[in-house]
Amino acid sequence: MNFNILSYSIYGLITFYIIIWVGRLFHKNGRVFILSFFQHREELTDTTNNLLLTAYYLFNIGYAIIQLSYWEKVESFSFLVSSVANKTGILIFILAALFFWLFVCPLCC
Repeated sequence: MNFNILSYSIYGLITFYIIIWVGRLFHKNGRVFILSFFQHREELTDTTNNLLLTAYYLFNIGYAIIQLSYWEKVESFSFLVSSVANKTGILIFILAALFFWLFVCPLCC
């Protein structure tokens, strides 16, 4: 039996939830940093924050869709769980590395 459609659906739901949740979190909490960077000009801050959120969504949704093209044929339930966990883990690792590179590294220098 081929479990690819089920694995695509599970991966899509988990990925969509993670991308939306992290995007909203960054959008809400990142506004403070952008506001201080633009010297408290709120209109410019909100516009930039919305553009960054849109770019974030496009980048991550594009990455998630590209990952579907590299998916191997899933023929067992154990491989389904393994492959969904692997693909989701890679996405979470990329988000964590991106967060570290954008927010933690500039504070160290």
